[in-house]
Amino acid sequence: MFETSLRALEARLREREPGLHLERDAVMAGYTTLHLGGPADLLAHPSTPEQLRLLLTESHDAGVPVTVIGHGSNLVVRDGGVRGLVIRVCREMDGLEVSGDRIRVMAGTMMSVLAMTAANSNLGGLTFASGIPGTVGGGVYMNAGAYEGEMSQVVTLVEGFDMDGTPFRYTRPEMRFSHRYSRLMDERKIVTQVTFQLPQGKRAELLAEMVELNKRRAEKQPLTIPSAGSTFKRPVGGYASQLIDQCGLKGYSIGKAQVSEKHAGFLVNRGGTAADFLALIAHVQKVVHEQKGIWLEPEVRIIGEDVGVTAV
Repeated sequence: MFETSLRALEARLREREPGLHLERDAVMAGYTTLHLGGPADLLAHPSTPEQLRLLLTESHDAGVPVTVIGHGSNLVVRDGGVRGLVIRVCREMDGLEVSGDRIRVMAGTMMSVLAMTAANSNLGGLTFASGIPGTVGGGVYMNAGAYEGEMSQVVTLVEGFDMDGTPFRYTRPEMRFSHRYSRLMDERKIVTQVTFQLPQGKRAELLAEMVELNKRRAEKQPLTIPSAGSTFKRPVGGYASQLIDQCGLKGYSIGKAQVSEKHAGFLVNRGGTAADFLALIAHVQKVVHEQKGIWLEPEVRIIGEDVGVTAV
């Protein structure tokens, strides 16, 4: 029944939008910075909001479950993969338009491209984003940030769709931003475009600041080993990396998943499985809770099914 619905959906999409990029049984390890994850039944790469809306309306009508991802830089996909349709809003759906102190950006644009464009346009406020390896849509969705900056400080308007293809427009107050959170996470809404209003700056100074921040990032973070960035949210009154380090877990491994020896807040993949990685997350949570009385919440998004789980 499920396979029949999925094949009918694929056929319908190919008929209505021949130019839409679709992949069957796409291995998700190739679409995450952790390099982990089993196959997605059907993976779509829309290049326009209209294609995205078509994917949502057709899958909704067909009763096929939908999962939306971006660049995969904050994502753990289980080894069994993802059932149904996975929509990847990334580089195929990018682009920017600068108008005075505002930049309107497509959701698939990389954060680094946005930061560089702003700096080259003598607009500040986004230097913190220059080293974040994700898309603008994903960054707004989870209110990404670094070095005391975050998306909520500069976003003015977010546009996109509900899961059934109904459009929405939210101003900054309506987004209900907080630390690594927006209302989109609870409401399962998908970003298509974002408008930023930015302070004036000087190109040379902004570029120099970006170079300095990225230098600090490279010195402190394990950028040469696959990871999903900071694995845990910052707990109240402290830092996850300090707590993990104080518990003697730096360098600890389960299978080929490891607490980074360079930065304890990063869990890295040295050629293992998603099961290894998730077991390491659980172990770190348990030890920190036992020793410090604090439960670390994952910052990474975890999707998919374990090996051996099949659709009914």
